[in-house]
Amino acid sequence: MTELNEQLQRLTIKLVYYGPALSGKTTNLTRLHDMLAPQLKGEMMTLETEGDRTLFFDLLPIGITAPSGLLIKFKLFTVPGQVIHDGTRKAVLSRADGVMFVADAQTNQIYNNGASFDNLISNAGMVGMDLSTLPLVVQFNKCDLPDILSKEEIMSRWSQAPWPVFFASALAGEGVLESFTALLGAVYQNLDKQFNFERQHGLNRDAFISAVKG
Repeated sequence: MTELNEQLQRLTIKLVYYGPALSGKTTNLTRLHDMLAPQLKGEMMTLETEGDRTLFFDLLPIGITAPSGLLIKFKLFTVPGQVIHDGTRKAVLSRADGVMFVADAQTNQIYNNGASFDNLISNAGMVGMDLSTLPLVVQFNKCDLPDILSKEEIMSRWSQAPWPVFFASALAGEGVLESFTALLGAVYQNLDKQFNFERQHGLNRDAFISAVKG
């Protein structure tokens, strides 16, 4: 849930990268940190286990200022993909304003992708989030690897879903910014409905996205 502090003129937006273990959630945030303008972003925090798996979360802070003077702060989190950390996933997901589901395009990860998405649906319900209204983007990562599902196969599985699907190679930086931009656009629609964002703060959808990307 977006937090607006009118006294401090500050709006805080929480975005969560969700998905199975080793699907590339942390790599997405690392590439975003490389791509975004230096003046917009803070230092990225990463907590990892021995196998380079996220233990608790990664955090990438971003900040912009609207023409009205409103400071808009983004907090981008990842969740640990391992089954044993479900409680942590639930805690990090709570009160998110948007979710990027990072799936693994490799053919041997079909089951893990499905189990992780089912887990997202379950945890969203437990923390009081409605996926029918929550901004959500699906990104299939690792498309540069051999033995992956074709785009046609992926779209045949997801064609009936209401969420946009993107293809990426986060390690190479491909598709990272495009999927992030789509999530920003969806989040903006909710902000405009909730806070009359364009009229009150002078940011339309395109200006909002451009400001965040720098």
